[in-house]
Formats: sequence, C-alpha cells, structure tokens
Amino acid sequence: MRFNAKDLALLARRPSCCFDKEGKLKICRVAGDEKLIEPRERWCRLKGNLLFLMKNKSSEASEVVILERCWIVEFRSKTDVSIVLKFQSGEPDLYVEAASKPDCESWAVALGEANSEGLQNKIQQLRRLIMEIKEERSSDEARQFLPSSQVDSLGEPQFTSIQRTPNEPKLEFSLACKDLVAATRDRKLNTFIQVSVIHPAEHILTRYSSTEIVEGTRDPLFLTGVTFPPEYPIYEETKIKLTVYDVKDKSQDTVRTSVLPDHKEPRADVGRSFLGCTTFRVGDLVKSKEQQLTLTLRTSDGGKTVGTIEVNLVKMGELEDGETDHITTDAQDQKCALVRECTATEGISGKDNLPSLNAVLKNPICKLYRFPTSDNKWMRIREQMAETTLSFHVPKELINLHIKEDMRRNQELKDLGELAPHWDNMRKSVIAHCDQMLSMYQDTLAELGKHTGSSFKSSCSKGEKTLEFIPINLHLQRMHVHSPRLKDALYDVITVGAPAAHFQGFKNGGLRKLLNKFEAERRNTGYQCIYYSPENTAKAKEVLSNINHLQPLISSHADLLLNSASQHSPDSLKNSLKMLSEKTELFVHAFKDQLVRSALLALYTARPGCVLKKPAVPRNTAEEGGDLQHQDHPSQIKRQDSIPHHSEYDEEEWDRVWANVGKSLNCVIAMVDRLLEKDNISNVKEGEKDPSAPDCSVLHTGGDWYEQLYPLVITLKDCMGEVVTRAKQSMAFVLLQELACGLPQCLMLTLRRDIVFSQALAGLVCGFIIKLHTSLHDQGFLQQLHTVGLLVQYEGLLSTYSEEAGMLEDMAVGISDLQKVMFKVIEAKSEDFLPIITGRREHYIIEVQLPAKMFELLPQEIKEGKLLRMYPVLFNVGINEQQTLAERFGDTTLQENINQENLELLKEYYKLFTEKMPPDCLPHLQEQNDLKGLLENLHQNIQAKKRKNVEIMWLAATICRKLNGVRFTCCKSAKDRTSMSVTLEQCSILRDEHQLHKDFFIRALDCMRREGCRIENVLKNVKCRKYAFNMIQLMAFPKYYRPPEGTYGKADT
Repeated sequence: MRFNAKDLALLARRPSCCFDKEGKLKICRVAGDEKLIEPRERWCRLKGNLLFLMKNKSSEASEVVILERCWIVEFRSKTDVSIVLKFQSGEPDLYVEAASKPDCESWAVALGEANSEGLQNKIQQLRRLIMEIKEERSSDEARQFLPSSQVDSLGEPQFTSIQRTPNEPKLEFSLACKDLVAATRDRKLNTFIQVSVIHPAEHILTRYSSTEIVEGTRDPLFLTGVTFPPEYPIYEETKIKLTVYDVKDKSQDTVRTSVLPDHKEPRADVGRSFLGCTTFRVGDLVKSKEQQLTLTLRTSDGGKTVGTIEVNLVKMGELEDGETDHITTDAQDQKCALVRECTATEGISGKDNLPSLNAVLKNPICKLYRFPTSDNKWMRIREQMAETTLSFHVPKELINLHIKEDMRRNQELKDLGELAPHWDNMRKSVIAHCDQMLSMYQDTLAELGKHTGSSFKSSCSKGEKTLEFIPINLHLQRMHVHSPRLKDALYDVITVGAPAAHFQGFKNGGLRKLLNKFEAERRNTGYQCIYYSPENTAKAKEVLSNINHLQPLISSHADLLLNSASQHSPDSLKNSLKMLSEKTELFVHAFKDQLVRSALLALYTARPGCVLKKPAVPRNTAEEGGDLQHQDHPSQIKRQDSIPHHSEYDEEEWDRVWANVGKSLNCVIAMVDRLLEKDNISNVKEGEKDPSAPDCSVLHTGGDWYEQLYPLVITLKDCMGEVVTRAKQSMAFVLLQELACGLPQCLMLTLRRDIVFSQALAGLVCGFIIKLHTSLHDQGFLQQLHTVGLLVQYEGLLSTYSEEAGMLEDMAVGISDLQKVMFKVIEAKSEDFLPIITGRREHYIIEVQLPAKMFELLPQEIKEGKLLRMYPVLFNVGINEQQTLAERFGDTTLQENINQENLELLKEYYKLFTEKMPPDCLPHLQEQNDLKGLLENLHQNIQAKKRKNVEIMWLAATICRKLNGVRFTCCKSAKDRTSMSVTLEQCSILRDEHQLHKDFFIRALDCMRREGCRIENVLKNVKCRKYAFNMIQLMAFPKYYRPPEGTYGKADT
C-alpha cells in the first residue's frame, strides 16, 4: 500500500479529540509458533483503520498498523486482558495487552470496528434502519391529515393485540432456511438466525434472540424457534427482522456465549459473516391462511438474493400433520427439533391452580421441542424452568422461629433459680454465648429483610455470609410431553445446590463427621458437667415444647368450662370438660418419664446446699420396667465436693405433685357429673309441673354450678402450675448441661445444622407444593399421601474428595433431618398463599394453603388436618474428575455408607406402601413385581461398589417416579453436573415412556443441553452460556454426562 509518510506523521501528532481512541497498551509481534517475547509499552492512537504506535504520548509514531483483512482473537477468561490481531497476508500477529479487562474489551470493540468491512456493515445497517423507519413514518404522516377530533379520539397510538389463550405465549414460530448461497462454491455453511424486533411505537431495533448453529447444510432446519411471553408488548404492527449469519469457527463465536447489551450489534470480526436478512409484520404471519410465510433473503444492499427463509406459526397442544420421513434426506445430519422460548407458567392440572402456584413460582423460562417418535410421528415437549419465592420465604420464617425458640430457652435458663457457684458460673457463660448467637440470627434476618430483586441465590453467592441460610440455585425443572397417541404427561424435578454451610467451610469435614466427633468428646467431660445422651436431650426439648403448648390450652379450656357453668349450659359443659380432660391427660403423660425425675434430683444437687434423704438411685417401679439401668441419673454424676449438705430432698415429692394434677382433674369430672345428674333430675320434676309456670330456679342453679366448680378449677390450675415450674426447671437444667459440655462448639454446630436444614427445607416445601398442585385430581396419590406419606428422593452428584466430601456430609445430615418435618394442608383465608411454618428444632409443621376450590378436592382426612409424613432418601454417585481421585487414591466409604443406609429407608417405605395401599393404586405400576425387581437391582448395584455407577441414580429415580415421589437433583451449585443429569433423565423418559426415535436420542440430548432451559440456568448464574467444564475434566465423566462441543469452557462457578 502506498502512503505519504509526512501526512501520516502529521496525522499522528493531531490533538486527542481527533482520534477514535487512544491509550497505553503493551505491544509485540508474534510470528507463527514463535515464543511470545516480552511486550513493550506503547502509546496507541486509533484513527479510522490506522493504529499509530508511539513510545510515549509526545513522541513521533514509530509504527503504523493498517487494520484491513485482519481479525481479532479475543480471550474470554476473567484474568486475560489481551487480544491478538491476525492478518490474512501472513505477516506476524500483533499481540495487544491492556491494563484491565474493561480496557481490553473496549479496545477489542474499537479495533474490530475499525476496518472498512466493519464500517461498510455499519453503513448498510443504518441504511436499512432508515428505510424501515420511513415505512413506519408513512402511517404516522397520514395521521396528521385526519380531522382533529379523530386525532384526539386516538390519543396514544392504537395497535392491534394478538389474541391468544391466557397465560400462553403471545406468539411462537419456528424457522428454517432453503437454498442458502455460500461465498465460495465449495464451502459448507454453518448458519444461525438472529431475531430482532422493531417496535411500532419507538421505531427502535432490539435484538431479541437467536437460534443455534446448524452445521454443514444449505437447507438448515433450526432447533430453536422464537417465543414472545404474554406480557411482551408485541402487536400485529410489530416488525420482526431475521438476519442469517455464516459462522466460520464456532470456537471464535463468543457473542453467543456472552451477554451483550440489547442495543449492541455483534461485531463482524468474531468468526462470522453476514449472509442476508429479511423483515415481516407479525400480522401477516398471524393472518396467513397456512400460518406460514416464505420470505426472500437478500444481501445488505437489498439487491442479491441469497436464499429463502420459512416462518411457521406454532401452537402447543395441536397435533402436527404429516410424517417425519422427509427429514432423513437432505437434513439427515441435523438436529430435527423445534425449540422456542417463553416465560408462561402453565400446568396440565387446570387454570384454578395458577393463583396459588404463581405465588411460589417466579420468572419461568420455557422451551418447546419437536422430536420424531419411533413410528415417524411428531411429539412436542415443553420444558420449563422457574425459580421460587420460597428460596427466601422459608429461611426467613425459619430464622424467626429460631430466634423465638432461643429467646425462650435463654429465659428458661435464667429462671432456673439459685445455683451453686460452679453451676451459676456455667449458666452465665452459656447465656453469654447464647446471646451472641441470638444476635447473629437477628442480624441475618435483618439483612435478608433488605434483600430485593431476584428470588434465587446464584452459584456465585454460595459463600456469602448474609445468604448462607438460602438454598443455592433452587429451581423447578418441568417437562410436559404431548404425544400423538399417548396421554399428556408431566415430569418434575427440583434442582438445587447441595445443602451445605459453604461460608463456614469444610476444613474439618461436614456435619456427619463433626457431630460424631462432638458426641465422643462430650462423653469425656469429666467433672465439668453432667452427660445426657442426645436422646435424653431431645426428650427434654420435647417436654418443654409440650409444656409451652399444652399449658395455655388447658387454662383456656378450664375458663371455657367455668363459662359454660355460669351459663348453665349442659351440652357446652360436657364439651368443655371433654376437651379439658383430653389436654390434661396429654399434659400428665408428657411427664411420665424417668428423665424428669432424675433431672429434678440433679437440679437439687446443683442448689447451694443439699442432703439426700434416700439413695440417689430412683425407684425401679413396675411402670418404668428394666430400662432404668440405661437412664442418666445423679447417682452416676461425679458431684463437686464443695456443695454443702444442709437440707433434705424428698424424692417422692415429685410423684405427689405430678399425681395431684390427675386427682384435681378427677375432682372436676366428678363435680360436673354430679351437677349434670342433679340437672337431669330437676328437669324431670320440672316436666311434671305446669310447663307454662315461670322457671325461677335457673339463675340460682347456674350460680351454684359456677360456685361449686370454681375452687376445683383453681386447684387444678395451681397443681398444674407447680408441675410446670418444676418440670421446666429440670428440663432447662438438662439443656444447660448440653450447652455447657461443648461451648462454643455446640452452638456452632447448631448454627451449621440450622443453615443446612434451612436450605434443605426450602427445597422440600417447594417440591411438596408443586407435587400437591399437579396431583390434585389423582385420588390414588392423595390416598397414599395421608395413608403412607410422601417419598422424597435426592440424587447427589458430589464427589467424596476434598471439600465436596464435607458438602456431602452436610447434605446427608440436612436431608435426614427432614424426617422430622410434617405437612398440613389448610384452606387459604386470604390471597396470600405462602406456606406457614410452626414448631421448633427437630419438630416443624408446614401449613400449605390452598384456595377453597382446590381444598375441596382433597380427601376428608387431609381436610381435617391430618399431619402428612415425609420419607427423604439420598443416593449419591460422584461423576467428576475429583471422584476419580477419590476412587483411586482416596476413600469412597462415605458414599457407600450413605447409599446403603438410604436403601434401607427406601425398602422401609416400600414395605409400608405395600401394607397400606391396594396393589392397583398407582397408574405407573401394573405389577408389584416391577418395583421388587427395581429394588433388588438397586441393592445389587450398591453392593457391587462399581466406580461411578450411575445406574444407581437411574434406578432410584425410576423407583421414586413409580412411587409418586418428589425428585431432587443436586450437585455443588445445581448448575453444570445437575444440568447434565436432568437433561439425560428427560431424554431417557422420552425414549422409555414416549417412544422417542432411537436415532434421535443423542440429538435430543444435545438439543436440550445446548438450547434448553439448563443453559439459561447457567446464564442466570454466571452471565455466560457455558458449562464450567474443560476437556480434561470431561474425560473423567461418564459418556452420557458430557455436554456437546462448544457449550463448555472456562467460566466462574
């Protein structure tokens, strides 16, 4: 190229305002495979397609680079701040390094748009946009000639809405091209279509979506279609622009795997070239008779024809005519399916579900596929993914309960009364630590209350302290299958990151190991405190809970009894007495335990002075049987010798106090019976008299009833108060021992367990609500729900190596703790359908609210408030490269033990199911032998101890579905490995249950992984459409768990 050196030198010295971009860069030349030499810092100035390189800002230009016939290789990792310019002429590459990532990106854009080809594309794009705006303005100009009255009546621009079913997408269409023309005759095209929208009101071109790349054909049938959700402002006047690109190198096509602003067009230097474009009105497509448009693709100047593009309007649920034989000719190597995006929540169980279901599901993403069956028919599959508001609602409710429970416990410790110095100092230390922990819970709740925006926690936030109670990446993954000859089917999986305390870390392992270690250390506390087993500690918490629950109930029923007596109402008196008797019997039964008696004696020894009237071993009564030798009582305690002995303890006093409650109740019952008997006699005598005579004795008799019952009820309350005071103090003393034996580890373990449980419970509540909504018309499931309970099966993909082993230990304990959760279905009294959580640690009740119409569909047992049990099971199989290390150089016993333990739990559930349910209750189960065979096969695979035996997960998932269970899939962040597993499960179901053509299994799998909901999940989490795998990692993965080429790479996780 000829140029004038003086003119270039003069241009290089012009003021900064005359340049497109300038700044410091490190520059060097690299020829072929030569080693990169140390780049030198240069002041760089860009003007048009000329890049001036100068030693400093004031020096002369030492080199001028002409940016023509070159392209940019850009590095996409967070740390790389360099790009490489490659030249078609073969001259050495230009290595360019910036000071920061944003600076590097801005230089990459500027250099990429500097050549004449980029400039020409800009001109053509602006020219086309001007033409489109002119067309729109022609209708606007016509409006100014209307009479002013008509203009006023129009007001805002009036556009024609598209009529569709409520909660369905406004518009869905699929795309295909024919007879595309390549730049060179021998080149095989790799094409995709970019879809842009021209809004009729703003006249702005907005990039909306794009299809996948179809390789090696000039007649591509695209997997990905286009869907506009119900809330999207699209009208018949809206224009859709379709632009076809030819991708030269998929590895360089970085725009499709990153996020660009809506207004920013992809650069022409990223390994793609423009083929042609076309535009159509939405109204033309909707009103066309065949619901299809065939459009001509033209070059940017509008002259040359480069092929045609077919746009087909698609409606989910309508059977598609025609066979699929034609696909096997020219398009044999294509992935023959249609995929469209939408954000409409839907379910096959009816529209009445939508208000309550929309209360828990948010921001749904939907894809629609079309796959061929084995008999050459089409089936349609809608894949949906939605996040849930329960991700934050459940943890906040749970933390609030923890705060109330801990405040109550701290007060009970303070109410223990006077203690000896040793025990008093211990109590002060415990309360101080508990107050610190309580403050932390309160701070966490306050921070969560400030949270706004997204209703899910991304995988990048799993280590944040303020979000440690929130489940990671919790989503509903749903597949709705519409087959030509089979009934519609719905398959749900809840995907969530493994419940684990990521902020606290896994240096010392997870909960499973930490709890065992803590319990062993607590047994050897020596003289510091009294050891109570975990069972006794749990019993103490249960007794305290029963006291707090039953005491106010008994008091209120006693008041109702007196109120009935004052009103002289025999029926009301009977009902009040019945309720009072039932609650008082429960109250008395709560203290019928050796633990209370032994704890009272232990508390007595902790007072400032005590002398035992009798030996410290409590009496072995016939009621208590031979279990006393296993009980913890003060005779086994090594007391401090400093405790003085100057008072007497009557061991039988508790028996008398406890028995007084029952005696007082018997007195009340006897008095009520006597009063009712006298009333009956009086009524008989009254009947013999003149009925018209006035009744003068009612008022006097009513007064007698109240006066005779009042002292007995007061005595009952006083006896109960005495029992409550002593029992509360004794049980609080047991809890004091638990806390004092392991400060501060005990409280830290409680915190860790609360965190893990919170994450697990949020997922469980979501799964239960979704399952209940989708199965309301399945009477067999509802009967199974209240008769047996709900099976909840977790599929884990964690390795047993390094930190993930600790995560697995946390997860195992968190899922096991879900056994203590009970569900209850109630009728909603307002428009707030979010679940209500009550209870305490180790005993929670989740009240799920349903609208009146849905509540009426439930069996009577559930409507009456029967508590519904959960049966959670976990099966884990590590599949990544870390599991390879664990299998060869580490230890896999953790995984083997977990699988074996949960197999026994699954067998126990199946046994209950066969005992309580009729054999034909499940639609998926024709013979009981099917499940027996699957369970036996699962047992054999677990015993085999085969490396990465994913058959375990497939069998467990199949058993869960056949038993109407809820499915969960978990890995560290529920993003990459979870996506591989979920998509494999979906395609396996299509193959095994819905006759997916065997030749299309891999194609369907690649389609769901490349263009489906799971790649959108990756985008939501890390702002990049790439699974976080590399080639070396994938070599260790089982075959069917590897993503398609071009969908993985370096990404934050």
